Amino acid sequence: MTAERGRPLLIVEDDPALQKQIRWSFDQYEALTAEDFDSAIGQVRRHQPAVVTMDLGLPPDPDSVSEGFRLLEQILSVAPDTKVIVVTGQNDRSNALKAVAMGAYDFFAKPFEPELLALTVDRAFRLYDLQQENKRLQAMSQPDALSGLITRDPGMLRICRTIEKVAGSGATVMLLGESGTGKEVLARGLHEASARRGERFVAINCAAIPDNLLESELFGYERGAFTGAAKTTSGKIEMAHRGTLMLDEIGDLPYPLQAKLLRFLQERVIERVGGRQEIPVDVRVVCATHQDLTTLISEGKFREDLYYRLAEIVIDIPPLRDRSGDAALLAHALVKRFSAEQNRGTMTLAEDAVRAIERHRWAGNVRELENCIKRAVIMADGNVVTGADIGLLTPSDDESDLDLRKIREEAEKRAVISALSRANGNVVRAAELLAISRPTLYDLMHRFGLK
Repeated sequence: MTAERGRPLLIVEDDPALQKQIRWSFDQYEALTAEDFDSAIGQVRRHQPAVVTMDLGLPPDPDSVSEGFRLLEQILSVAPDTKVIVVTGQNDRSNALKAVAMGAYDFFAKPFEPELLALTVDRAFRLYDLQQENKRLQAMSQPDALSGLITRDPGMLRICRTIEKVAGSGATVMLLGESGTGKEVLARGLHEASARRGERFVAINCAAIPDNLLESELFGYERGAFTGAAKTTSGKIEMAHRGTLMLDEIGDLPYPLQAKLLRFLQERVIERVGGRQEIPVDVRVVCATHQDLTTLISEGKFREDLYYRLAEIVIDIPPLRDRSGDAALLAHALVKRFSAEQNRGTMTLAEDAVRAIERHRWAGNVRELENCIKRAVIMADGNVVTGADIGLLTPSDDESDLDLRKIREEAEKRAVISALSRANGNVVRAAELLAISRPTLYDLMHRFGLK
């Protein structure tokens, strides 16, 4: 028997003597009992057992199978992944076929052989675990609009769900966050999740272009508008027609240009530099900045009316240092990517390297992490990236909060996230690192809202 002690197993049986016999056969599990429809459904909702054994003949009419089939249908409706093993004295082949057709895992007639039933129950638990693990892996690998974003942090996962909700609207989105936190990745995800995904995603960095050239880059120009304007050229806004325009570092947009951008957002028409023709443009605008725009407004450097036009939906992206477990998770993915790019074969992170990555503050966020991992992959002597290759200093831990319950809760959460990240998402390996069973780990992941 390979079952793990303490896992809930629900036994639905109205005969007290037989109920006790079945419980004795499965003392390695946390045997829950129910004697009728209502108590059984209550146990399923409360404990979500992976496996249920149940009789078809239940009160108020134990000589009939109608109540049993009603319960089977309801269990599979409430918990479709649960493995239901029908154990009944209603020994009729048609009942067995009907139960299996409805979704029951197996069917046993009374009297049953305890050893054979125990083997079937054990197999049902193992199948349930395999299916749950497969679902998790499929969810992680399934391509979607935000597949370029790697995270386990609950805050970032909430941001991803917000992006998915907002994508279907035409609302202008403002992404706030430090440099290197993944603002463009989220902007591209927003575009890919929207109805505009078949059109262009155009990004322009307002801080990277000289002020005297930025207007023509944004709005385009007519032939002869200025020296060197040999032909009429479309700007970034016009190029993004029917698609998405990302205005990165919008806080650096020169004040005189802010009025022209505001007019475009209000009227949805542009005029090229040197032109007089109004050109209608249908575009979704996403902007991003690392600056505090409210401070810039108070300093007279950013128009308040433009801010409210751009800030229909505001999303604040946390820095990497505040995203629990993400540094290690990203590091695993980056090692895989850079080792392939550098033709280094299959490379992995050593334990001391992972610990150093987890403890570093990452002031430069994901961009700093990328540079660090790329350098380490190039410089590593073998196929294992060590702490020495990473070359990071680890500051001492901060001790300030003395609330023991809060400390314990936060420590458990960090440990689970860290183990999952260190194991690169492998639940079996993470459970081994934490010295707990897989079901216990799944319970903790559910409690902390982790996928």
